[in-house]
Amino acid sequence: MKRIIVAALSGCCLFICLSSSVLYGQTSDKGDRISGPNFATRSPVLGRHGMVATSHPLATQIGLDVLKQGGTAIDAAIAANAALGVIEPNNGGIGGDLFAIIWSAKERKMYGLNASGRSPQELTYNTLKNLLGNRTQLPLYGPLSVSVPGTVDGWFQLHGRFGKLPMRTLLEPSIRYAREGVPVPQVIAYSWQIAARRLADNQADITEFANFRKIFLIQGKAPVEGQVFRNPDLAATYEKIARGGRDAFYKGSIAEDMDRYARRTGIYLRKADLATHRSTWIQPVSVNYRGYDVFELPPNGQGIAVLQMLNILEGYDLKKLGHNSAEYLHLLVEAKKLAFEDRARYYADPEFAKDSIDWLLTKQYAAVRRKLINPAKASEHLDAGDPALRAGDTVYLTAADEEGNIVSLIQSNMLEFGSGMVPDGLGFVLHNRGTSFNLKPDHANVYAPGKRPFTTIIPGFVLKDGQPFLSFGVMGGAMQPQGHLQVLCNIIDFGMNVQEAGDAARFSHSGSSEPIGTVMQDGGRLALESGISPAVRASLEKLGHKLAPTDFFGGYQAIQWDTTNKIYWGASEMRKDGQAAGY
Repeated sequence: MKRIIVAALSGCCLFICLSSSVLYGQTSDKGDRISGPNFATRSPVLGRHGMVATSHPLATQIGLDVLKQGGTAIDAAIAANAALGVIEPNNGGIGGDLFAIIWSAKERKMYGLNASGRSPQELTYNTLKNLLGNRTQLPLYGPLSVSVPGTVDGWFQLHGRFGKLPMRTLLEPSIRYAREGVPVPQVIAYSWQIAARRLADNQADITEFANFRKIFLIQGKAPVEGQVFRNPDLAATYEKIARGGRDAFYKGSIAEDMDRYARRTGIYLRKADLATHRSTWIQPVSVNYRGYDVFELPPNGQGIAVLQMLNILEGYDLKKLGHNSAEYLHLLVEAKKLAFEDRARYYADPEFAKDSIDWLLTKQYAAVRRKLINPAKASEHLDAGDPALRAGDTVYLTAADEEGNIVSLIQSNMLEFGSGMVPDGLGFVLHNRGTSFNLKPDHANVYAPGKRPFTTIIPGFVLKDGQPFLSFGVMGGAMQPQGHLQVLCNIIDFGMNVQEAGDAARFSHSGSSEPIGTVMQDGGRLALESGISPAVRASLEKLGHKLAPTDFFGGYQAIQWDTTNKIYWGASEMRKDGQAAGY
């Protein structure tokens, strides 16, 4: 019998976790593999001509079909992302934001795209404070949590620079699935049901909820595994985008529909906000970790937390400590706490920032922070670094094509089903990324009109000797940088293959200081997957870590490039419904 233990807000999506007994009895129910480590769920997927890895098998197949039609990796990613908005609407959709890292094989160059939206211009700081009354943080749901959706512009920016097939071709499979319907798989159904109950419990903040019930519930209930879900309103919206391009969404009838809905429901989003929205091409930032150049995108995202943690941990012989030993996990958790203090204080929209934060990524700064780690005791309270030291819910997918182009793309509604508000007749939920602003006037992430809020979604990319090595991501709010870190250590320090690196047991630490203003006072809570032994758990408790019963541990997809044999290695871990497929 399935036992639901807890629902946890991860800061990006709502995720539901099972007890360590998993679904049917104890962990001993797991079968044995005849090759490779037993914790791996399958072998990596190998392909010479192309590879796609997403959190839903049908989206993966759509992306693979696009590659076989002659589309680029970017075409495949757009098509797969559009499909996920139909078949995994709790975690992604065109009401949310998008980030991507692209490797252009022809140019031998890396590009970054920030397709996140900004806060409404008409909602001033003083107006927001008056509307909030005694609240010290923005509500998680409802009209005040809505910012401009950036995904559609992100698609067209990517397509304009790297696409080959017509956008109509890329959207057609999703239009068909939205009209005809698609069966809901196990993990998506599971979280959909909990998310629907959570939104219903928060209707006091959601000024209009009838549209959500109409679109995303079936006879008043969230779909169960195997039930067919249809969304003809979203099919019609995709049709308009296919015909009218990005302007249909930001300047045309879709923008008018969003504006009209916003005015009647108390959302401050206006057609003018949509019309002036723009994505930003940015330069990914990197650090070198043991000979590998690890790339993330700079703020307003949290990707540089991964780089900060790697810099700190480079000073230790992690392999000697042993994978998932108490000593190893202690160091990773303490490095996470240190990086997250800086994340809480300095990460924000760079267009509003007074000073550069490049100093956070220097090796000198990492050495100073590393000295704060006590190998014999877990920290309970830490401060952000001093600039005087300067020396520097979500869907993830990745695709690679025959020419060697690779894209690492992540896209999100923020929490599952975002704000809970669905514009009339459009079939998608508006995200609630605006809830991630801080309300303290002197904070880097303080709310301001036209400003991008702090965001948790981060694509990852790794080069080795100037060649693409790994395109990867791990879904799940504050778990994302922790997941990136653990996957990278699994591959670089412990020599795991791309599938094993995702399947290996993980930790998830919660309770760090956050950009919205909360402060860690008691060291937070450390959750461990069932593959981590009781002896290690006991040792971590002796070090002062407070263990949590469970948490969300992410959802990983990856493509690795084998330069010697010219082969793509694809991976999709067991924590989601996903699939990697190549040809």
